[in-house]
Amino acid sequence: MTKVKGWYIPGNEPPTSGRASVVRAVQTLHEDFAVVEWDGQPAVLTGGSYVCQQDAPAANALPVLAFVPSLLPGDLGHRSFQNTYGVRANYVAGAMANGIGSEEVVIAMANAGMMGFFGAAGLPTSRIEQAILKIQTEVGDLPYGVNLIHSPQDSRQEQETVDLLLKYEVRNVSASAFMKLTAPIVQFRVCGLYRDASGEIRSRNHIMAKVSREEVAEPFLRPAPEKFLTLLLKEGRITQEQAQWAAQIPMADDITAEADSGGHTDRQAAPVLLPLLCGLRDRIATELGIAHRVRVGSAGGISTPQAAAAAFSMGADYVLTGSINQACVEAGTSDMVKAMLAEAGMADVDMAPAGDMFEHGAEVQVLKRGTLFAMRGRHLYELYRQYDRIEDIPADILQKLEAQVFRQSIDEVWSACERFFAERDPAQIERAAAQPRHKMALIFRWYLGRSSRWAITGDPARKMDTQIWCGPGIGSFNAWTKGSFLEDPAQRSVAIVAINIMAGAASVARAQHLLQQGVDAGSETQTWIPRTLANPKLSTVTQ
Repeated sequence: MTKVKGWYIPGNEPPTSGRASVVRAVQTLHEDFAVVEWDGQPAVLTGGSYVCQQDAPAANALPVLAFVPSLLPGDLGHRSFQNTYGVRANYVAGAMANGIGSEEVVIAMANAGMMGFFGAAGLPTSRIEQAILKIQTEVGDLPYGVNLIHSPQDSRQEQETVDLLLKYEVRNVSASAFMKLTAPIVQFRVCGLYRDASGEIRSRNHIMAKVSREEVAEPFLRPAPEKFLTLLLKEGRITQEQAQWAAQIPMADDITAEADSGGHTDRQAAPVLLPLLCGLRDRIATELGIAHRVRVGSAGGISTPQAAAAAFSMGADYVLTGSINQACVEAGTSDMVKAMLAEAGMADVDMAPAGDMFEHGAEVQVLKRGTLFAMRGRHLYELYRQYDRIEDIPADILQKLEAQVFRQSIDEVWSACERFFAERDPAQIERAAAQPRHKMALIFRWYLGRSSRWAITGDPARKMDTQIWCGPGIGSFNAWTKGSFLEDPAQRSVAIVAINIMAGAASVARAQHLLQQGVDAGSETQTWIPRTLANPKLSTVTQ
């Protein structure tokens, strides 16, 4: 028998025995419960009072074998996250590019009391503006955010996006792909600085930076660099007071430890990356003596209640999801893609060249099952490395590219590139004229860029060329939802998925607490079966 850990004085409810009683108690998140010794056997008791002492406090007191306090979804992670963003749970639907993290995703998350970021990366400014206006109309004062991606190939787009965010007073930004800080992101942060009534320096503009290395995280954990403050002050983009205040606050409110994820990824291991970034955060805070605590969240593979519970147990202040949101009805992609994702297993992913950083050799993680994109993309990159110009590629290889991959001539592809860059970035055409290898890269990038559009539009003729950003977590998500209503792609709503993951994570944490006290009630206590929700609010799954 497990060691007695106190006494429980029963209330109006009698003890109940059996594993089903334990499972029910574990998953009734808002209630404390105890496993007590009753007639020589373990039983579950709720509704009474727990007394932690050696001797029995009353004649009817029962010896406690384990005691589990209530644990709600909103109790997971650091409470300051909820205070900063005005949310009810520390869960974020990440900003998948090209509007896959759609307005509908953001609106659904806001209405459910959680944070969602619009996937602005890869979209023109006019499209981002349209999304901001729609979201603001629908959510009012509820929390939401917009992605700001580092654009080394097009710094103008980055500045235009920041100008738009400031114009419409968008307060929350998900910063991604920043290998180093830039003037526009510093401007966004510093423009929001003010001194409150108590004299504390605060920021209305919040940055949640996605990082996968310590050297990338460090600039976000420190105040804005002086060189950018000087430049922004000279250009009249910030005030003298804001430039002075900037030295007293880190660039980010939150950094997200991005482990093995979909899209751009270093494929890091979360149990390694998260503690490293937490340690870096603490060392820099001690060094600088800054009271502002930067939170560290976990992303990559957050696709089940067990994964979320594991992240919180490692010290994550919040969790962020990506691939699984793309499989939901609100995602800005095609039903064809959602059906393909619903069939994916953990191993059905692969690495392929990244279109936006093709010449740097950067890669993205994509779905492998049902598409040849990864293989064809790698072939293009191998040709880019091997040859100096498109004309040097052997004729038979070019013919195969035109027939099987591009499905049009090289000249037609180049004409499309010229039309695109003439509007977006004419300097690329000038550079291509002087550097034949860059012209070849732009031609290959045409395929990489179009492949993501074919996925979003659901072009059946181009199914084998679809680029679908996806991490291995989609496999565990499909395994978790198999046999439940969420197995059907048409039933997958981002808010319902999020609530089930957070409620399930709280349930798993309670089951673990029970196990740590020496009571093993079986694997059923570790399993959260997805629940349908007519009203997708966190409170609807806590009872």
